[in-house]
Amino acid sequence: MVQDVRKITAANWQPRLDAHGEIVENLDDIHQCIRIILLTPKGSDPHRPEFGSDLWHYVDHPNGEAVPHVVREGIDALRRWEPRIEVVRLVPTSLQHHLHITVEWRLNGLGELIATEVRDDVA
Repeated sequence: MVQDVRKITAANWQPRLDAHGEIVENLDDIHQCIRIILLTPKGSDPHRPEFGSDLWHYVDHPNGEAVPHVVREGIDALRRWEPRIEVVRLVPTSLQHHLHITVEWRLNGLGELIATEVRDDVA
């Protein structure tokens, strides 16, 4: 279903990546931004070569070796590219063949804890 952009009232919105003609707003916009930031390899956006993260470097490394790097890379990328949130915790739950990460965050550092699941194996 195509969304009429004239009816959007949210300050923060973007096209939904998995559904043509739909949008995400407010918290759904932030969830999608978190996924985009973490799943975009640095250097793949020609207009913003520093955008994204280097998480993909650590896929298939032994978990004991990869986890600290994934946490650092993920938190650094989110702090730089998503100023609306405060990351409380980033937990990699699988790094074998695919990324599966849970990001726990608060909107502007206030309020309830919100979780975003980030997976690169979901179409």
